[in-house]
Amino acid sequence: MNDTLYTVAVWTLPVLFAITLHEASHAFVAKYFGDNTAYSLGRMTLNPIRHIDLFGTIIIPAALILLKSPFIFGYAKPVPVNFRNLRNPRSSTALVALAGPASNLLMALLWQIFRVIIVVAGLQEPFLLKMTEAGILINLVLFAFNLFPVPPLDGGRVLTSMLPANIAVKFARIEPFGFFIVLALVYFNMLNYWMRPLLKVGSFIVRTITFPLTFFLR
Repeated sequence: MNDTLYTVAVWTLPVLFAITLHEASHAFVAKYFGDNTAYSLGRMTLNPIRHIDLFGTIIIPAALILLKSPFIFGYAKPVPVNFRNLRNPRSSTALVALAGPASNLLMALLWQIFRVIIVVAGLQEPFLLKMTEAGILINLVLFAFNLFPVPPLDGGRVLTSMLPANIAVKFARIEPFGFFIVLALVYFNMLNYWMRPLLKVGSFIVRTITFPLTFFLR
């Protein structure tokens, strides 16, 4: 029980921060490009309560963590966006979608910076170090996972916005089945072929940016 509570304590803040910033970023960029739907519904906020989905934010990640799954993911309540309100709907849709994964990459970078500061300062507190590891991992996973090019994932919306209009309409029709497609790929261990390269890219970006910080702080 103590190990379970410790694990939950380590992962709670990283997961909440990751999904909150992800969804708030979608709302912020949508408002910037002309759609106030999410803003008017109070979704352009860093209050995690407004973004939490009981099943996707709490139950799924908790179950995967407790089962020591090598693959951890979750999701929040989707931010509503009326794409017809966006200026230049096709290009703006891509930017609204990319805002979520970009925010997770940024959050992974911030957790890595926090980790570097802790290590350089000599504060080798195991709990904080594990929390920074969790923060880096969950954000890199969300970064890679959400870029998978199947709607309703962010990568699917980006791909839809890039396709010719007639093809985009047909491709968008798979959105109701997108989550089941992803679950099938996870079950057959095929999503790793997408996840692993992007995780390596994200990790490389984070480590490359923070590497000079190590010498600057010493």
